[in-house]
Amino acid sequence: MAAAMPALPTDLLLDGLSTSVLLAGPDGRLRYLNAAAEDLLGISAARSIGQPLADWLGVDSPVAELILRCGAQARAYTRREVPLDVPAGRRVVDCQVTWSGRDDDPAVIIELHDAEPRVRVRRDSQLAAQRDVNRRMIRQLAHEVRNPLGGLRGAAQLLDRALPDPALAEYTQVIIAEADRLRDLVDQLLGPGHAIRRTQCNVHELLQHVHRLLVAEAPPGVRLERDYDPSLPALSLDRGRMIQAFLNLAQNALQAVGDSGRIVLRTRARSNVTLGGIRHRLIASIEFEDDGPGIAEEMQETIFYPLVSGRDGGTGLGLPLAQELVNGHGGLVEFDSRPGRTVFRVGLPMQEGAAHG
Repeated sequence: MAAAMPALPTDLLLDGLSTSVLLAGPDGRLRYLNAAAEDLLGISAARSIGQPLADWLGVDSPVAELILRCGAQARAYTRREVPLDVPAGRRVVDCQVTWSGRDDDPAVIIELHDAEPRVRVRRDSQLAAQRDVNRRMIRQLAHEVRNPLGGLRGAAQLLDRALPDPALAEYTQVIIAEADRLRDLVDQLLGPGHAIRRTQCNVHELLQHVHRLLVAEAPPGVRLERDYDPSLPALSLDRGRMIQAFLNLAQNALQAVGDSGRIVLRTRARSNVTLGGIRHRLIASIEFEDDGPGIAEEMQETIFYPLVSGRDGGTGLGLPLAQELVNGHGGLVEFDSRPGRTVFRVGLPMQEGAAHG
């Protein structure tokens, strides 16, 4: 008879799982977490064991609330796509909490599954549909504006020639110049008038240019901070278009904070990210964070649509144009928003060799 295989220690078995597993007492204090949970949440067993789990998940976290409810009622609960703000960053998880009803040592078992891949695929599909709507609306808007602009410019030129006093030509020249400026804007909204001209660009140099423009425009009560990852390599970008995209997002943050607040320009490298249905081993993440009031929930689904604006006097063109310019580079603009913290993230591929997801 073959000898029985020795039983593996429970901790070793749990550390081999890809599912994040935590164990807490009915009071919500953490008793155990496996290696997958340490990676997902960005916390270590040495620092967190014995501490209230709410300290790491947040007092208002839905997961912390489920743990306490499970401990009080001795019932299992499941919730999908729960947002978590943890030391590792913002995570979206499917959560299941189960009561372990041992009388001598009751506990709550928490299983967390990373829901971000599923959420991202759905969001990519929504953004792709949104881009198609954007293009149709932009073309319609451009056609509505372009023809009157041509007539306005032509009439100003005729008036300029017929004016008896040359000094009055100053006013017709203003009309002509403004018509030309609006024509250029319409051309941008219609789409790039020429192929993308890529060169090797230092993202931080582009952001420094945007930062200088913000400094000149920002009220005295606005703090502008920079948090750059110096390890980011040069990227193949159209410098002018990417500056315009960054500037639109930075000015959006500036308008959100008003006369006082904090804006952070941040760069990071991220791995294994899907952009527009294509999986990339590495991307550059360029973030524009503000501590303004956030984007109203009813606007979040349409914020990248043309002519949708959350502020009085806004054109609703800055974000759709930024999305179009970034999409042209194979990238994507995404955001997270709640009162006191809104982050727009530009994801740009670092290199070729992406795989379709």
